[in-house]
Amino acid sequence: MYSYIKGSKKQTTSEGQKPVQCGTWTKYAEGGIFTSPNYPNKYPPDRECIYIIEAAPRQCIELHFDEKYSIEPSWECKFDHIEVRDGPFGFSPIIGRFCGQQNPPMIKSSGRFLWIKFFADGELESIGFSARYNFTPDPDFKDLGVLKPLPVCEFEMGGPEGIVESVQIVKEGKASETEAVDCKWFIRAPPRSKIYLRFLDYEMQNSNECKKNFVAVYDGSSSVEDLKAKFCSTVANDVMLRTGLGVIRMWADEGSRSSRFQMLFTSFQEPPCEANTFFCHSNMCINNTLVCNGLQNCVYPWDENHCKEKRKANLLDQLTNTSGTIIGVTSCIVIILIVISVIVQIKQPRKKFVQRKTDFDQTVFQEVFEPPHYELCTLRGSGPTADLADVADDFENYHKLRRSSSKCIHDHHCGSQVSSIKGSRSNLSTRDTSVLTEIQPQPVKPLIQPMNRRNILVMKHSYSQDAADACEIDEIEEVPTTSHRLARHDKAVQRFCLIGSLSKHESEYNTTRV
Repeated sequence: MYSYIKGSKKQTTSEGQKPVQCGTWTKYAEGGIFTSPNYPNKYPPDRECIYIIEAAPRQCIELHFDEKYSIEPSWECKFDHIEVRDGPFGFSPIIGRFCGQQNPPMIKSSGRFLWIKFFADGELESIGFSARYNFTPDPDFKDLGVLKPLPVCEFEMGGPEGIVESVQIVKEGKASETEAVDCKWFIRAPPRSKIYLRFLDYEMQNSNECKKNFVAVYDGSSSVEDLKAKFCSTVANDVMLRTGLGVIRMWADEGSRSSRFQMLFTSFQEPPCEANTFFCHSNMCINNTLVCNGLQNCVYPWDENHCKEKRKANLLDQLTNTSGTIIGVTSCIVIILIVISVIVQIKQPRKKFVQRKTDFDQTVFQEVFEPPHYELCTLRGSGPTADLADVADDFENYHKLRRSSSKCIHDHHCGSQVSSIKGSRSNLSTRDTSVLTEIQPQPVKPLIQPMNRRNILVMKHSYSQDAADACEIDEIEEVPTTSHRLARHDKAVQRFCLIGSLSKHESEYNTTRV
């Protein structure tokens, strides 16, 4: 429990009652009493006093103001006033600002600290205040009971640099891993030096619960009024101290012993730098032995910028057990994934490819790949010369015959299709088979080239063996030759001669006009 006046010498009242410039402060085991300057007389003008009260772990603070109370009244207490905050800092959550003749109500902290400020301007002084406080159990820990006595846990460190870490508590036997701890590290810099603190590792098991765990930094002493910073959330910032004495404090209850931190402290001097120092470009002069040591001792890494070769040599030394474990696990996962992918590729069914034979008979695909063939043959008639229009009609009718189904064509040649006697002269497939059988085959006379003979174009078409098989023709030589007598202009003229021949792979039909 401390009080001080801003800008004046601070005083701690460890026992008894001692007058100070900010009034009196009496301390007891269960609480204490403090007053404004000159109380119960009028307080002096232009005065600002800060009172910071700290309770033991798992305790809260109750603050009461005595009835004899008077502070200059003003709108929203902008002039003389008392300000109370719930915590150890001037930026802690505000509880209230009080002035006038009416006593403030009873105030209770939510944790171990209360921050109180008394301010007086240069006009209209009054008698001030007298306040008493006492410690009460924290209701958040009522189920845990009374806290056991804490072990003594203090460390002394110094030099141009050093590392403060929480593992020292167990390594040096200050406390066991299950005990609550309230440890302090006292760091003493060389003469005319100050201290720069930079966190290398920081994690609170119960983050944002300052009652259970925190790391605090003090500048000049371990007194609460010298509290510089306090960290209990997920982030911790670097701290620049104004003095050569720094105190690091760690509080962790039984359920927060997994909380940890690691901090690098560096002693530095302000410029101008001496011969054996290195200028950090941030108003810091550090010892030359700290340059290229693998650790950033300056606020900015000027001391490590030109040390690439040395940094590569010390890379393995900087690997911690955690980093090695992470690298090993990651490598194993990558290897397992590669092995699984290889096995999947091996087990995956392959597509089978059948090699095409090169010695296939191209005549089988003649219908598909080769266009119809056309030949020249003679056209003979018993009358005068044929008309060119008749040739064109015959040519068109042949195309109609070719587009008809192969089944009908073959049935016609095999004699299975029955049609009427009267039919078109161009549609041979519709002839009546009975009429064809009545016509007696005429003896074939030797062909004599007449004077009026002329050459015309007769189509030769290829058919597949499957169509020939449908007619059930066994031998080529047994296919009969059929002649039809066609009537045109009331004259019996022999018009077409159909000769069918089949082979193993194709059937060819030659149509001859005579």
